[in-house]
Amino acid sequence: MATPDDTHYAETITTEMEESAQARGTGIAKRSPDYIRQKMNEGKAVIAHTDDGAWVGFCYIEAWQHEKYVANSGLIVSPAFRKTGVATEIKRRIFELSREKYPHAKIFGLTTGLAVMKINSDLGYEPVTYSELTTDEEFWKGCRSCVNYDVLMAKERKNCFCTAMLFDPEEAAAKLNMALPQVKSAETVAVPAAQIVATHGHHHRGFKGNLRLFERWMRFKQFVLLKTFRKKENGAAGSIDMEKKRSLLGIFFW
Repeated sequence: MATPDDTHYAETITTEMEESAQARGTGIAKRSPDYIRQKMNEGKAVIAHTDDGAWVGFCYIEAWQHEKYVANSGLIVSPAFRKTGVATEIKRRIFELSREKYPHAKIFGLTTGLAVMKINSDLGYEPVTYSELTTDEEFWKGCRSCVNYDVLMAKERKNCFCTAMLFDPEEAAAKLNMALPQVKSAETVAVPAAQIVATHGHHHRGFKGNLRLFERWMRFKQFVLLKTFRKKENGAAGSIDMEKKRSLLGIFFW
């Protein structure tokens, strides 16, 4: 867990966040170094660094809608340490920290990265529609820094290039009850999140083993959204049967 002793990494972290978003052609909510320092001071962040002090990776927690929803935001890994498993460990630890601080909150995320989708799926997240996420306007304001913000607004915040994923603690506990009927409910609630994931992981709609399938799905999603958005920009949207398009999208986007 990050502490006030780690605040000197804040500018390095925010710089890497911005450069990484530009390289991917997508965006994440821009955060100032002061905001990152605040998260460290509050004990709401996880950081990784080497023994000699080189920064490796970072992620922080944000709570929304009176702590009913929690987002694990700003996951970033230094380029030199990518594809080493560090991102998975950071996501696992920030997930555990979120469960410790907000045991009753729904944990959610928006991502275009297949690797992050797989990590989330392994933790017990499930793909959901945008309507199942927080309605807090402050959260959605964070999307303004994304290059796809116009697409999000054109879709009335119902869809975009990012995939929404959600961990519902009540649903996870219910699945654990089904898997372990001999355990009393009062005892089941206290079972660590890691055990919940391990027990019911095979029930949810995960990405494990299906990365190629979802990569094709993401490309199709991008094609449809961009095509619709561009037609709307050109004033040709009126000729499209939107109801048929919604039915088609529903097949692919749950």
